[in-house]
Amino acid sequence: MQHTMTDKQPDTEKDTYQISDPTEFGRNLVRVAAQSQEVLSRYLEGKREHPDDDANDPMNVANAFSELLKHMATNPGKMMEAQFALWKAQANLWQNSWRRFMGEEVEPVVEPNRGDKRFRDSEWAENAVFDFIKQSYLLTANWLNDTVDEVEGMDTITRRKVNFYARQFSDAISPSNFILTNPEVLRTTLSSNGENLVKGLDNLLRDLEKGHGKLDISQTDMTKFTVGENIALSPGKVIYQNDLMQLLQFNPRTDEVFERPLLIFPPWINKYYILDLRQDNSFIKWATEKGYTVFVASWVNPDKKLAEKEFRNYMREGVMEALDAVEKATGVKEVNAIGYCIGGTMLTTTLAYMAAKGDNRIKSATFFAAQADFSEAGELQVFIDDEQLDALEHQMESAGGILEGSKMANTFNMLRANDLIWSYVVNNYLLGKDPFPFDLLYWNADTTRMPQKTHLFYLREFYRHNRLAKGEMEIAGEKLDLGKVKIPIFLQSSKTDHIAPYNSIYKSTKLFGGKTKFIIAGSGHIAGVINHPDAKKYQYWTNDELPDEVEDWVAGAKEHPGSWWPEWHKWLSRKSGKKVPARVPGDGKLKPIEDAPGSYVLVKS
Repeated sequence: MQHTMTDKQPDTEKDTYQISDPTEFGRNLVRVAAQSQEVLSRYLEGKREHPDDDANDPMNVANAFSELLKHMATNPGKMMEAQFALWKAQANLWQNSWRRFMGEEVEPVVEPNRGDKRFRDSEWAENAVFDFIKQSYLLTANWLNDTVDEVEGMDTITRRKVNFYARQFSDAISPSNFILTNPEVLRTTLSSNGENLVKGLDNLLRDLEKGHGKLDISQTDMTKFTVGENIALSPGKVIYQNDLMQLLQFNPRTDEVFERPLLIFPPWINKYYILDLRQDNSFIKWATEKGYTVFVASWVNPDKKLAEKEFRNYMREGVMEALDAVEKATGVKEVNAIGYCIGGTMLTTTLAYMAAKGDNRIKSATFFAAQADFSEAGELQVFIDDEQLDALEHQMESAGGILEGSKMANTFNMLRANDLIWSYVVNNYLLGKDPFPFDLLYWNADTTRMPQKTHLFYLREFYRHNRLAKGEMEIAGEKLDLGKVKIPIFLQSSKTDHIAPYNSIYKSTKLFGGKTKFIIAGSGHIAGVINHPDAKKYQYWTNDELPDEVEDWVAGAKEHPGSWWPEWHKWLSRKSGKKVPARVPGDGKLKPIEDAPGSYVLVKS
């Protein structure tokens, strides 16, 4: 059912929070009540369809907060001090707000952090009531998070977990998430006679249907994009494929190319076209324009038939078979390689394996937001204790040996809940608006499944036990030692990356045996990587010294405006050999199978 929002705006301040048409408002409330019953019915139906999702505390939150309360109880004096500090701050806010009600100009007691988008509406500052609600919430949320963080005696893993979930709770109870305490939502509800709530419940029902009874929040209009039609447009061919990947070779854009091909391994938890979203921000297009012969692995979206595939299968059927295929396609044995995120972790592992076997076909490696040492791997470690991994294993076994990509997407969304969850709850369900078409968010929602054995190996061996960095990992009978990897290494990290923090990536500078270059780019896990020079956005930092601590590296780093891509090109071009006539897909021993972007990338979860 489609509904049209009323765009009427109040003419005076007096009308700002007045119902414009009581009769229509009442009719819409009746519709809202009926829709609410339908929402509840669909939710309960989803519960019946997914009984395993009702497992008791699969994220092991109760044990973490039990530890928190135990340690709080050992120092009641400090807790009383904390409670008194909150009471004092709230009393100060009451006094400030009363003075403002009486017409005085007063400075706020607390303000949102820079970049907090929840309180952008002018009424949060200009209306004394909403300003009080905002400040009272911020005082309480800051107090809660600070108090939890300051509890003494907890181990690092438990502290990280309670901090994370305390922040999830404080984000969830923000007044911006409720009709009566969000001025924009309240204004819209009254001026549109509740039409926004009717449309919002339509959106909510649609997202429940999309998630088969589980809420799958729409972050963009998925109907506006089609892979191969308005995204993933760089021309090329699939020149090789196996069960796990299609290897794409892209058409040259220069008459001559570097002799040494460029082979890219994106993460298999996402689809490769993050590197080829639009022609004006495509890394693949830009790299071909710089004279590289670009090959990219397009990973399969695995189903239950591939549940038994292991991490070493991705190494063998991914990296090793891709190297064989590139040699057949170009006649060149040696390549430069790129690994992005988990694809970079796999490439790192494969390099150690190849070093053990004396295989030196990869002559340099670049890593985009990729970790090798997971001792400080960011907030994802919250989800990687033994209890949660056991629960995940049971869940994947019940699903036939795969993990739906939406579950991983939900985990990543929790890392930035205000931006990636609650902002859409407000926009889609409370304001009743459709999400804005955005190619990056389309890619983010175009999820892929993961085979059970591969995914659990990755989580347990890398995240949980950090075996690769410790030199304890064995694959296919080979003990892996990153110190034996002597090739040049380029490590890209990003300043605000929550998934692969730059301090974690910096640890790789001490693992490899060859010369390493490390940079920090502006922005985060995606925008920090995909930053075309023509956009003239962000910045990056360089420092030729590699001190023991990343803080010392940062202190001595030089800032440069814009994209880091030209810096990388300058580095890689010197390692790419002489120029040779451009290679066209199909010229070598491998004949094209189909046009890029290929069929594997089109498979939906």
